[in-house]
Amino acid sequence: MRIVIAPDKFKGSLTAPQAADALARGVRAALPSAEIVAAPMADGGEGVVDALVVATGGSYEEAHVVGPLGSPHTARFGLLGDGGTAVVEMAAAAGLALVPEDRRDPRRTTTRGVGELILAAARTGVRRLIVGIGGSATNDGGAGMAQALGFRLLDARGRDLGPGGGALVDLDRIVPPGEPRALGRVEVAVACDVTNPLYGPTGASAVYGPQKGATPEMVAELDRNLEHLAQVIERDLGVAISDVPGAGAAGGLGGGLLAFAGGRLQPGIDLVIAAVGLENKLRGADLCLTGEGSLDAQSAFGKTAVGVARLARSLGVPTFALVGSLGEGAEACLAEGIDAYYAIGRGPATLDESLARAPELLASAAEQAVRGFLAGVRRGSRGDRAHE
Repeated sequence: MRIVIAPDKFKGSLTAPQAADALARGVRAALPSAEIVAAPMADGGEGVVDALVVATGGSYEEAHVVGPLGSPHTARFGLLGDGGTAVVEMAAAAGLALVPEDRRDPRRTTTRGVGELILAAARTGVRRLIVGIGGSATNDGGAGMAQALGFRLLDARGRDLGPGGGALVDLDRIVPPGEPRALGRVEVAVACDVTNPLYGPTGASAVYGPQKGATPEMVAELDRNLEHLAQVIERDLGVAISDVPGAGAAGGLGGGLLAFAGGRLQPGIDLVIAAVGLENKLRGADLCLTGEGSLDAQSAFGKTAVGVARLARSLGVPTFALVGSLGEGAEACLAEGIDAYYAIGRGPATLDESLARAPELLASAAEQAVRGFLAGVRRGSRGDRAHE
């Protein structure tokens, strides 16, 4: 029996490769003879480098970049097993986790390090670059990244703008690099799992600014600045990003990648599915196990478990989702490809206890799910014989 294991990370406890290992242990406990095909997944945000490197047999590289607060930082990116694709997480260079809570201020945090990380990946000679843009600490519309790529963002006196979304109020004009595009012929695919526009009531600043430390006054300021940035980009570069779904992702980095790197925004789960060759792995499989930290009504909009399940259903492969918690509306996912879902928690326990036991709990849940599947297979076989 062939079983494909394709989980996302369980945030705060397991990376996607670790989750895949735990699921595999559970499968072997129930069916030692199973052929297990592991394909750690991601939806394009944090964890996408690990998932793609492990799933494709790739490797890791490091680059020295500027962190979100302007201090030196070492960030990691991945080279995939196909030899022609690199994958970068913006969170590795400008993520919220890199900024202490008492220093979070999206008027000052910069994406310059993201640009430096992208350049480091491009210089390895790859033909294609996947950029995952979740988990940002920034709200500068990719301005810092643009400066790293050679664009000059100038004020009315011809001075280069300082870092952060607050500085955009002084933007007067954008001067493209004098040399050919820094990324050359590298195709840039942007893994984006949100559809927020750049600015406005559902834009980058209003929706995500508060979690990055923005007060209501800061949100209003940053929103105006992103609108101004979009106007100058359209005038000076001829690229319209104001109304593009996903332009507001990662504090406007989605729009910045469109304007400054020639990027193309795509659903993160679709990019990952293609990069790991999941369709080929699922063909002919008997069962697929997926999972992530939680499952709820929003999971149907681009999250990993549903993306995997949709593909599996199209190929006639039943899919079980094993998740850390079930939220309101999780049953909606049953219409999207998931055949059954299971919460892995067991008995009264605190969140910290459950997180600490996540590998054990996930393996145990996988074992029971597979045992249940096997019982159904056996019963079906007996039924077939009875009708012969």
